Amino acid sequence: MKNNILPVLMTASFISLAMLPLRAPGAEVAMLFNQDLADMAGKAGQVLTVEFAPGEVSAPHRHNAHTFVYVLEGSVVMQVKGGEAKTLTAGQVFYENPDDIHTVANNASDTEPARILVFFIKDSDAPASMPVEQETEG
Repeated sequence: MKNNILPVLMTASFISLAMLPLRAPGAEVAMLFNQDLADMAGKAGQVLTVEFAPGEVSAPHRHNAHTFVYVLEGSVVMQVKGGEAKTLTAGQVFYENPDDIHTVANNASDTEPARILVFFIKDSDAPASMPVEQETEG
């Protein structure tokens, strides 16, 4: 029995670690759905929500996935490296391609929470998100 629990604990830890870059100190991440895609070998669809506390800022990260962000509540500022910052409100959508580096993911309000729905199409065995070192000017 003890040997059977180890894979479960490792999987739970891997999922938590995979979502760390999405978590700013007060952000809440909830995995809603994860499904291998039958007609796309090695790919999975994953859906989660992220709730940003007022003023919340996410560290730079990348998803290595087709990423669709739908704003459920509040407003967020989204930007990928080389792109323009966009402030999105409830009902608006943001897209990242697998090569993008997500440089800005902030709650646009210092007083109200913001909540987003995130949908990934990614490699089945890859983490949903990975940290990216910030570049320093030299």
